[in-house]
Amino acid sequence: MTHVSKMPGHLIRRLHQISTHVFMTRTREAGFDLTPVQFAALDAIRQSPGIDQAGLADAVAKDRATIGAVADRLEHKGLVSRKINAMDKRARKLALTEEGEALVASLSPIVEELQKEILSGLDEAEYRMFVELAAKAARAAGSVAKD
Repeated sequence: MTHVSKMPGHLIRRLHQISTHVFMTRTREAGFDLTPVQFAALDAIRQSPGIDQAGLADAVAKDRATIGAVADRLEHKGLVSRKINAMDKRARKLALTEEGEALVASLSPIVEELQKEILSGLDEAEYRMFVELAAKAARAAGSVAKD
């Protein structure tokens, strides 16, 4: 019989908890008030200015309702602007405000640095292998675009 502590689902959930904790701790220490999903959304908007909410939902692998709420919070914080899409009046194009651009630029190095802390028990080769295998599994499940 398999113990739950050896099951991939349990380990993935546990790593997600660790990842979220490390992200929240390090970003708060640096004076930022942002969740991992909000950062992912800002980063995706930075990579694709003018993206609509449906595209953003796909980019960060969240449902549209969740992304709508995230976009609302980011707009309320003054980090994102939403404009009506001239091609589809129902859609809203998203862009970072100057404040949003500055926040992502300031926060990105912190987020990059904390990645190793999430998997602190791995050496460099194991870390790279973990990332490769996790990306492969996510792609196979259809939740991550191929690079």
